[in-house]
Amino acid sequence: MTYTEALDWLYTQLPMYQRQGGANYKIDLDNTWALMDHLDHPETGFESIHIAGTNGKGSTAHIMAAALQANGLNVGLYTSPHLVDFRERIRINGEPIDREDVLAFVTQNRQAFESLGLSFFEMTVGMAFDHFRAHNVDIAIIETGMGGRLDSTNVLSPVLSVITNIGLDHQAFLGDNREAIAREKAGIIKPFTPVFIGEKDPETQHVFEAVAVEQDAPLIWSESFDHINCDLGGAYQKQNLNLALTALSKQSHWDLDWDRVTSGLGQVASSTGLKGRWDVWQQQPKVIADVAHNSDGLRHAMSQWEHVRQAHAKSWMVIGSVSDKEPEALLAMLPDHVELMLCQPNIPRAMPLHRLTDAAQRTNRAFDCMADPVRAYRYVLSQAGPDDIIYVGGSTFVVADILGALESVAQTRT
Repeated sequence: MTYTEALDWLYTQLPMYQRQGGANYKIDLDNTWALMDHLDHPETGFESIHIAGTNGKGSTAHIMAAALQANGLNVGLYTSPHLVDFRERIRINGEPIDREDVLAFVTQNRQAFESLGLSFFEMTVGMAFDHFRAHNVDIAIIETGMGGRLDSTNVLSPVLSVITNIGLDHQAFLGDNREAIAREKAGIIKPFTPVFIGEKDPETQHVFEAVAVEQDAPLIWSESFDHINCDLGGAYQKQNLNLALTALSKQSHWDLDWDRVTSGLGQVASSTGLKGRWDVWQQQPKVIADVAHNSDGLRHAMSQWEHVRQAHAKSWMVIGSVSDKEPEALLAMLPDHVELMLCQPNIPRAMPLHRLTDAAQRTNRAFDCMADPVRAYRYVLSQAGPDDIIYVGGSTFVVADILGALESVAQTRT
C-alpha cells in the first residue's frame, strides 16, 4: 500500500461527516473506546487542552499552540477539516504528520478498523492520539469535530477545557436551539477541570454554569486583552484571542513567560500552519478567503467585508455551500452591491448548484455561475480590475478547492 492508497482507503472505506453528512454521526462513544482499547489507550499518553464551540475552535487552538510553542513546549495540534492536505489535521510544532507515519498507521491497523466499523473521524482521532503519544508532546490541543458530548475526541481527560461560543449549526444532530446545542458542547466539561467560555450569553450561560457545578469544574469567562494582538486577519479573531489569552493567563499548569506568549502571537499563521481565516491571497486585485460557513460566522465576516470593500473599486464574490444549509438564508447574508459568482464545491455533500441558482432567482439576486469553484475563481480573477476586491467563501470546501489548485500551481512552478 502506498500513501495515496492509504488516504484513498481512509476517505472511501467508511463515511465521513465533512463529505457525506449524517452517516458519520454516532450516538455514543463505544466505537471510540474500542479504538482506544485497540491502540492501548493513547489518549492517556499526553496532556491535552480540549476545545469545542460553534465558531472559532480552530483559530483559538492555533493561537494557543503558537503561544505555547513560543514558550518552548512540544505542542501537538489536532484540527479538522483540512483545506488542502490531510496531514494538516495532525501537527507537532506546526509540522504536519509525515506521510510515512500515516501509511504505517493505516497499514498496521486497517484490519482492526474494518472489524470495528470505524468512521473516518474516529480513525483520524486515533491516528492523532497515537502520533502525539509516540512523539512525547508536552501538550496536545484537540479540537472537537462536531458537538462535544458525543464527539470522538471526548475520550480525553484534559487539563483545560475551552468552549468558544454557541451558534446555530448542525441542528439536525445537536439540537434546534442554542440552549440544546450548548448542552452538547458542555459535554466536554470534565470533573475538577477548569473550563474557559468565550461568550457570556443569556441563552446559554445557565447551561454552562449548571454543568460546571455538576462536575465541580472551575468556570472562567473570557476577559478582554485590548493591548495584545496577533497576526491573524479578521476582526472576529479578537474574540478568539481574548479567550485564548484568558485561558493561558489564568491556568496554573505551566509557568509561561508572557513576553514569549506575545511574541508567539505575532506569528500564529507561520508557526502553526493556519490557513483560510480572512486569508489574503493577493493584493491586485485584493483576494480574501474565509472559511466562515454558518450564520454567526458569516455575519462577522460580512461585517468586516462591508468595511474593507469600501476602499476598492468593485466587489466580487465566489460563493458555494453544503447541502444542509438553506440557500435563501445564505444569500440573504451577502451584500447586494457585489458581482456574485455561484459555484459547487467538489464533495458529495455539496449544495447542488441549481439549488443556489434557483434561490438566487427567487430572491431576485443577480448572479453568474460555474459549477467548478476553481474555474469560477479564475474567471472572476480574469474579469476583476487591479483596484477591485474578491471574497472567496460560503463553505470551507470552496476555499479548500481553490487553495488546493493555487498551491498545486505554485509547486509546479518551483
